[in-house]
Amino acid sequence: MEMFEKTTAKAYNMPSMPLPTIFEHPHGCVKMRGEIMKRYGFGFLLLLLLITSCSSVGTMESEKSGEAKKLASLPPQSSTAQHAQAPTFSAGIVPYFRPPSEFAFCGEPVPLARPDVLERFDREFTIVAYSHAQVYLWLKRAERYFPWLERQLKAKGLPDDLKYVMVAESDLLPGAKSSAGAAGIWQFIPSTGSNYGLRVANHLDERYDFERATESALQYLTNLYNKFHSWTLALAAYNCGEDRVIREMGKQRVRNYYDLKLPNETERYVFRIMAIKEVLSNPEKYGYQYIKGTGYQPFQLERVSVTLPDSIPVVDLAEAAGLTYRQFLIYNPFVQSDTLPPGSYYLNVPPEQKSSFVAKVDEIRKRYAQQFQYHVVSKGETLASIAKRYGVSIDDIKRWNQISANHVVQGQTLKIKVSSSR
Repeated sequence: MEMFEKTTAKAYNMPSMPLPTIFEHPHGCVKMRGEIMKRYGFGFLLLLLLITSCSSVGTMESEKSGEAKKLASLPPQSSTAQHAQAPTFSAGIVPYFRPPSEFAFCGEPVPLARPDVLERFDREFTIVAYSHAQVYLWLKRAERYFPWLERQLKAKGLPDDLKYVMVAESDLLPGAKSSAGAAGIWQFIPSTGSNYGLRVANHLDERYDFERATESALQYLTNLYNKFHSWTLALAAYNCGEDRVIREMGKQRVRNYYDLKLPNETERYVFRIMAIKEVLSNPEKYGYQYIKGTGYQPFQLERVSVTLPDSIPVVDLAEAAGLTYRQFLIYNPFVQSDTLPPGSYYLNVPPEQKSSFVAKVDEIRKRYAQQFQYHVVSKGETLASIAKRYGVSIDDIKRWNQISANHVVQGQTLKIKVSSSR
């Protein structure tokens, strides 16, 4: 170091002076640094700083070496103690859940040993298992709809697993409607719904009636199983249509769902139902700390048959049941208009309101009772002029007289209903 100091002093044309003397100047390091800059330049200052840094590093290394020797002299720590001090990372870590190695749906084994089948299943399983908010909502809604459905499945001798089809179809929302026109908790399209006995009209759509739609869906699924003798093929047909499945089976010359190339939505659909079953039947296994009984409970309702001889506002029926208009539609989501035309209906009301509801509907019928009067068409009269005369609509006259033509003839007799409230 002494030789280095002399060489440095010579290079910068300054007297040889030990480095500590410079930094022990009575006016402090800051003033001395300015003096050095003034007399010997910036380069020399950098060199001094470098020398000082190297000296500090050497001191630190010596201290570390001493600490290392002290630690080496301590007795070794047991593996148990080391494990106890290891940090935990439970908070914020996303756990990994393996798909099941064996699985059956509706009593039929799923060939998860096949890599392609396992990958298709794992895709839907992973999506479902980590859809935390959706799974909790399914668990809550299942408490409302599963008990009644499970009883129906058991009574008809059908697999209990079919209840998960309803989850995949609508998320257990009776008012669900797709962009393709499928509606209700079982997502019937209008034609299929009508084929299985559901009324589909502007004022009433039974695809939204949980009980009626479930009865139709179970009959449809039974028919599909009897045709294909396979629940996976039956579910595929429920999704994309039985004609499409039959056509593809013939074209591809296969009869196994897992070997059949179908529309992407249908291929994912069946595996999604399987994944839903796996997670909802084992929620704790996949991290869901759900407490049974905290979900949405079944509606306690009575189904009442009513016959309306005339159009009745829905709000009047709601008041007769002791409900608000909104509550009435929640219990009767199949009612699709503000007025129910003449006809027979099954309406859901609270059990304690059943007797009073029937009595109040009778009063409503009397209030809206209508009498017929007859009008003989004169020369030059039209439906429009007759409707205007009686303050009714053309459609009313056509409906009352069961005519489809838009014209009338002289001498024709028409029935005209006039409300007693007019």
